[in-house]
Amino acid sequence: MTTAMHLSSQLAVNVLDARSLLSAFGVLGVGVVLFAETGLLIGFFLPGDSLLFTAGLLCTGADDRGLKLSLGPLLVAAAVGALAGAQCGYLLGRRAGGSLLARSRSARLHEGAKRAEELLERYGYAKAIVLARFVPVVRTVLNPMAGALRVPVRTFTVWQVAGGLVWSLGLTLAGYALGSSVPNVDRYLLPIVAVIVAVSLIPVASEVYRSHRAAKAKKTEAEAKAKTEEARG
Repeated sequence: MTTAMHLSSQLAVNVLDARSLLSAFGVLGVGVVLFAETGLLIGFFLPGDSLLFTAGLLCTGADDRGLKLSLGPLLVAAAVGALAGAQCGYLLGRRAGGSLLARSRSARLHEGAKRAEELLERYGYAKAIVLARFVPVVRTVLNPMAGALRVPVRTFTVWQVAGGLVWSLGLTLAGYALGSSVPNVDRYLLPIVAVIVAVSLIPVASEVYRSHRAAKAKKTEAEAKAKTEEARG
């Protein structure tokens, strides 16, 4: 009877809610969710950022319902899920090309694919692969896009590992640090997660701003050069 009730509670988990996922599956769930979000197109809706941060926070015992995770196994699960998922997504894209994405009817997924392709073209492979980790949906579709566009395996692997470790371990440790230093922090979990997600977008926003400034400066230089040549003519 107890086993049946436990199974029922797991089946009733809300996959969009980080605390619900952690309550049902614990550390193992973190690895599985990150693998699905970064390696399988069907996982684009999963809450990777909030899951990592919340899991780190719960390692401090800050949850008022007694849920506590172990930091060591959590860091391992997060890293393995994030890295293995991205590599799997790349290999799927390399073998299946764009056929998997073409079968999807999700407008959000296609928009993410467009942004992923723009990142690769605008910033180059290394910077795009790292930045994509911090953008929901884009981190799901960039990996198969990189495979479909034949990004070199070595280049993709090196930079997805670098970005994956910074993203997965960074957010987890940020949650742990906050939970260790602020009493009853779980009461403010939702606004904190919103802030963390916003902060995670700063690297991308910074790159967009720098790119915009560079393009504007280049345009101004071209116009000045054109005016100079026109005056000479």
